[in-house]
Amino acid sequence: MSKKPSFFCERCGTKVAQNEKACPHCGRYFASVKCPSCNFTGESKDFTQGCPRCGYALPKETYSKQKTKNKNPRSDALPFWVYLVALFLLVLVLLLL
Repeated sequence: MSKKPSFFCERCGTKVAQNEKACPHCGRYFASVKCPSCNFTGESKDFTQGCPRCGYALPKETYSKQKTKNKNPRSDALPFWVYLVALFLLVLVLLLL
């Protein structure tokens, strides 16, 4: 039994097709998809079989196999530029003291 994920507009709650670029009801443009369970955000193609992070909308046995296959320990890391900006601000504050 294959279970397909459903997609809904975040603004109005209307069910939309996976490949829709905008909500047919309210017109909101879809730049990305957000998992309602873990708030993971990604492209629509990432969610073809459910949430790649938490397995939302996947049968448990499918997710447990996928989780071990797609192990990425740095998926929650901040972008590199955030660390550079923080370091720059720290140096700036130390110089002003």
